[in-house]
Amino acid sequence: MKAAKFLGLFFFGLFFALSLLLYASVQAADKPIEISYANMFPPTHIQSILGEEWGKEVEKRTNGKVKIVYYPGQTLLKGPKTYDGVIDGIADMGMSVLGYHRGVFPTMEAIDLPMGYPSGKVATFVINDFYEKFQPPALADKVKVMYLHAHGPGLFHSKKPIRTMEDLKGLKVRCYGFNAKEVEALGGVPVAMSQAEVYEALQKGVADATISPVEVLKGWKQAEVTKYTTDSNAVGYTSGLYVVMNKDKWNSLPKDVQDVIEQVNKEWIVKEGEAWDKSDIEGREFALSLGHEFIPLSDEEMARWKKTVKPVIDEYIKNAEAKGLPGGEYVAFIEESIKKHQNQK
Repeated sequence: MKAAKFLGLFFFGLFFALSLLLYASVQAADKPIEISYANMFPPTHIQSILGEEWGKEVEKRTNGKVKIVYYPGQTLLKGPKTYDGVIDGIADMGMSVLGYHRGVFPTMEAIDLPMGYPSGKVATFVINDFYEKFQPPALADKVKVMYLHAHGPGLFHSKKPIRTMEDLKGLKVRCYGFNAKEVEALGGVPVAMSQAEVYEALQKGVADATISPVEVLKGWKQAEVTKYTTDSNAVGYTSGLYVVMNKDKWNSLPKDVQDVIEQVNKEWIVKEGEAWDKSDIEGREFALSLGHEFIPLSDEEMARWKKTVKPVIDEYIKNAEAKGLPGGEYVAFIEESIKKHQNQK
């Protein structure tokens, strides 16, 4: 009798424990996979909005299997800390600027050269072509690249008019990373800082001008603290931006989730390029509404600028090749890629 009672209690306990385990496993299966995403752009900026929409699209296409926990406006990681923060797992993925990590991406620095990018769409296609072709280890080996993108031509926005190269001489120009070389070559004084610091620097006189795409005039409200933009497109640089995921996090995702993300990534390359161009148009319109003046350079002056910045490109090639990198091949590839995408509809 006692044995039967003991067996009854034993099986009841076993059933209860198995029920708890089954319930816990069902709950775990129902719980979405969370991916934290840090973005340096302020919440209202198109590049922040696109980042958030990327997350919603992934959630939708995985039927809620994935949940993106989104942190815009540097609330989780500052722009210059994003790459290391993703590697260290502070965020599962992040968006920021390659040039904020000077020396970390010697291959990708070629993208930021003053190559005369005609648009953000072309620059975005070029940077993705470039990455696929050369697979630089700092990106390919250390993180999972979601996609890359790049803005339209970087121009000079200033408090005083810049109509000739001589007008740049001695001006304190906000820049970052590699485009400091362009500023220096043209006679300006480089003042390095991230985009989030520029408004206050211009406002307080720490900088007299900035070199950035036209979109910053609205996206970062810099038309409020500048009065002029010099249309120097022929020497327009771009900034390469990354969207990357921690490699361990990526490898932990189920194959069906990875496939969805890869497809969304391909679509977002096109969206990013189009968004950069649209935001340049909006930046110009916003600036004009405040009385901002856009200064076109004469053909003769533009030729002077191109000749003056060419040594910056030559120096990059020389330094890259000294490190065992095919700098000349990088530059030639970018030139051909710009032509290819510029000629495509």
